[in-house]
Amino acid sequence: MTPQMVVSIAREALMLTLLIAGPMLAIGLIIGLVVSIFQAVTQIQEMTLTFVPKIIGIALALLIFLPWMINKLTDFTRHMIEMIPGLAG
Repeated sequence: MTPQMVVSIAREALMLTLLIAGPMLAIGLIIGLVVSIFQAVTQIQEMTLTFVPKIIGIALALLIFLPWMINKLTDFTRHMIEMIPGLAG
């Protein structure tokens, strides 16, 4: 296994991680921003108010994006398993 191969695998794994986590992080960020604006406008400063909408939003995003995420992960895993015979040399 060459250093270039290790870097390539690590880069691919990191990019996949960012790609899979991106939708949930973006939805959590948008919901947090909306709730923060709502709190600023209404002057409600309850710290726990952001948790319930974020949990619901991220759960819905997970339901929507889960098939795509599983497909990406299984493709990556299949690719890694197919590379095993070439790593021995």
